[in-house]
Amino acid sequence: MHSCLRRYIFIAAIFIVLGFFLQEDEEDVSVHKNTAVRQMVREQFNSEVKNHLEAFKEMQKTSPGLQHASYKLLAGAPPQEKKLLTVGISSIEHPHGSHLLDTLHSLFQATSDPELAHIIVLVHLSEPDPERLHRAAANISGPFAPHLESRRLLVVSGLLGDSPLPRPLPPSQSSPCEALRSRQREGHALLMNFASELSEYFLLLEDNTQCAPRFVSAIYWTLAAWRELHWVVLEFSSLGSGQVLRSSDLPRFTSFCLLFPEDAPTHLLLSKFRLLLAQTVPIRFGVSLFHHMGNRSQLEDACFPVEEDRVFGEADNPAAVVHTDMLSLVHIGPQYAYVLNEEYYFTLDPVEGNHLTVILDSPQRVNRVAVLTGTSEQGLYRLHQGQVLLGSEPIGDSGGCARYTLLGPLVGGNLDQRVFYEEGAVEQLSCIQLLVLESQESWLLIKQIKVWTEYEEEEES
Repeated sequence: MHSCLRRYIFIAAIFIVLGFFLQEDEEDVSVHKNTAVRQMVREQFNSEVKNHLEAFKEMQKTSPGLQHASYKLLAGAPPQEKKLLTVGISSIEHPHGSHLLDTLHSLFQATSDPELAHIIVLVHLSEPDPERLHRAAANISGPFAPHLESRRLLVVSGLLGDSPLPRPLPPSQSSPCEALRSRQREGHALLMNFASELSEYFLLLEDNTQCAPRFVSAIYWTLAAWRELHWVVLEFSSLGSGQVLRSSDLPRFTSFCLLFPEDAPTHLLLSKFRLLLAQTVPIRFGVSLFHHMGNRSQLEDACFPVEEDRVFGEADNPAAVVHTDMLSLVHIGPQYAYVLNEEYYFTLDPVEGNHLTVILDSPQRVNRVAVLTGTSEQGLYRLHQGQVLLGSEPIGDSGGCARYTLLGPLVGGNLDQRVFYEEGAVEQLSCIQLLVLESQESWLLIKQIKVWTEYEEEEES
């Protein structure tokens, strides 16, 4: 219990640190959230917090980030211009052998030539033995020579030098999990540090990942839809692989790593990092673009427990009424958008501020929401600019809800996202609202709104 309390106090200290090294991002976070954070910090402040803050400030003065890290180019060359996306892979030795080559084959097979023009694949090899290191680089150079020559693939190895990042403990002084996590975090820190100037965005993949076809396009359109919204980490998988960050945040994240014990796993640090930047819940999309390949060892399962990739059955839309202020055609009411059949809702010339709101008969713990607009074939009649909001505190007489939070924007006229709840909040929803952000002079077809309140495993039990 005392250990948990110390960890909680330590996290509170991090919130203070936020004001120190993220001053340039104050405009990105709402005034209300900043006020709440400051209030919480004041309430939790004590001598231990002050000590952590002073230690971090001194660390930043003497050796900010990984400025003393050194790198060796093993294959390829950096791109001549900044790319949209760096696909970063840190590879360490695995008890069951490496799937790095399989991951690279999957990645390039899933990417079209036009997509390749917008990305750089960066591989960081963590191997202390020089002979094995060069052999690993040679194994990549043969099959992927065209990508190396075209500067689409770059293979590096790095050393921390005089960096303040906590070093891996010697095997005699650490448990197997501590040693493995420490190597993983060192590799990720060196990877992200090198990648920070290569592109606008950064995608973190593990070295045992199967990529879905055209994943680059899916990420591109998602980033375009989220560009003006506040986010820190976008998750395109639930398996510890497939997180996208802004490259401008990478130096901050590596500095953030300095605050934690050397065996803290990267995926846990990422979740804490996005909390500090006021992204209070994960942003995870309903369809995973990345999956594990091969078998993990018992040691890796024990050291890096990941959330199981939830299996959803068919949507189970709970009973609800649907209201809209859009023009409804005769015999086609808004309820058609919510019924799980082939019916749909048509309207003409929606204007900014119009909405279609699903009001649940009783509050529900919703796990996933999908909103589909337009035709499946040509994508006609879709909503060009829209958002989905989640509501609580229902108002009587079908007046919707008193409080709404953003789930996400529509991407290409559609949304499919997991639903998460802030810690301590009531994990139930009463409203799901589709909001029109921009007027359009055309028909709008709202094909279907799908809601999941159960997972397939729970339904079968």
